[in-house]
Amino acid sequence: MRIARFSHNDAIRFGIVDESDLVVLDGDPMFAGFETTGERVPLSDVALLAPVIPRSKVVGVGRNYRDHAAELGNEVPAAPMLFFKPNTAVVGPGDAVVLPRHSEFVSFEGELAAVIGRITRNVTAEAALDHVFGYTIANDVTARDWQKSDGQWARAKGFDTSCPLGPAIETEFDVRGDAVIETRVNGEVRQRGPISDMIFSLPEIIEFASAAFTLLPGDVILTGTPAGVGQLTAGDTVDVEITGLGTLRNTARSA
Repeated sequence: MRIARFSHNDAIRFGIVDESDLVVLDGDPMFAGFETTGERVPLSDVALLAPVIPRSKVVGVGRNYRDHAAELGNEVPAAPMLFFKPNTAVVGPGDAVVLPRHSEFVSFEGELAAVIGRITRNVTAEAALDHVFGYTIANDVTARDWQKSDGQWARAKGFDTSCPLGPAIETEFDVRGDAVIETRVNGEVRQRGPISDMIFSLPEIIEFASAAFTLLPGDVILTGTPAGVGQLTAGDTVDVEITGLGTLRNTARSA
């Protein structure tokens, strides 16, 4: 099932994607279930929004693909390297990535994202996927110069518009399958790699994170990016496509 969050007639609503239509839901499906209102709205008549606004946080995992760690000259971590993005970083499909004024090198990072569906604390890897509501696409936009100069990643990873999510949440995605992440900038393929190349699997990440802090429904887990990251400049359009999840498109602009 594919769930979209959308704006229509000045209201924000949720719907089930059914070919070219949205079957309108009675409320947020993470809390209200999948009861429908009986309405159908053409996708062409709505503006798709970020499919979730995290209730408390976005949890990222750094250097979770060996080739990406190597391209930046970093060692592969011995355990998941976690960081946070605030929910104010989240934007949706079609929204602009606003390049911060005082950074000279902002880069794209196409990633698989998981949306937590239940209160999650001290969960085992074996049970972790039972706590996932669904999956979507992320672009972990990073001010690379700030990342190097600051010594920690809060500013580099957390600035406004640094976390595009979308276009929808797929509840039946096979995270253990052979899906491929492909990132294109202005139509040119810049990243391409299977999600099976992750160093730490999503269940391992959830186990590790939930041992330290509680994950709430609507929280988002970013799972890392393959090699090929590069600079964004104003006017660049980034498409992140993951097999079975669709394509997330955003354009960069100056502040």
